[in-house]
Amino acid sequence: AYLIMLDALLQSDPDNPALLAAAASLNGAYGAAFVDDPERGRAFADKALRLAARAACEEIPWTCTVRTDSVAALEGRLPELRREDVPVAYAFATAWAGWIQAYSDDWGAVAELGRVKSLMTRIAELDEAYEHGGPRMYLGVFETLVPAALGGRPELGRQHFERAIELSGGRFLMSRVLLAERYGRLVFDRELHDRELRTALAAEPRQRGMTLTNLVAQEQARALLESADEYF
Repeated sequence: AYLIMLDALLQSDPDNPALLAAAASLNGAYGAAFVDDPERGRAFADKALRLAARAACEEIPWTCTVRTDSVAALEGRLPELRREDVPVAYAFATAWAGWIQAYSDDWGAVAELGRVKSLMTRIAELDEAYEHGGPRMYLGVFETLVPAALGGRPELGRQHFERAIELSGGRFLMSRVLLAERYGRLVFDRELHDRELRTALAAEPRQRGMTLTNLVAQEQARALLESADEYF
């Protein structure tokens, strides 16, 4: 219903950055959390990125070509990003990251990850507490995609996750679940893995602005605990 409502609002105000960013975030979250079919998931990721890119282009003009510019050009522009740009920039970065995940079997898509990481790093510098520590949570994911032997930085990733948990006062449960899944499993730390998941499951999920994500996080925590013996 919310997706339909936002689409209707965008028809009457198609260049509104706030509406575009909200629609992007909702489409991305829905596709990631509730769509099991990979093809449908990619369709939601495509739409989320398209909307978020339009929002960013309207509000931060230099982002219009950021996906095709060189990494050096992007990094030269990042100091221009200001705190008031964070909501739209974060929506763009998260939609971009979600799109890369949806197309993780495409090396061309994966090659864009460095740009997303640079953008999210700048967002964290400006407002690390935005969206309950979301910038730190995403940086944690980026650093734990591969083991240290392949260039990952799992200990730095752990620091990002723990900072995200701290920033939300432990109320945003997805950061804790991702710490267990992305870091705990990567370094085979069963004690941390199970502790963080049980802590997430014992927490009250109903928090202002976090309830839906927290309930999804708890479902993921249950599945991870159920598969832990097989994994470890």
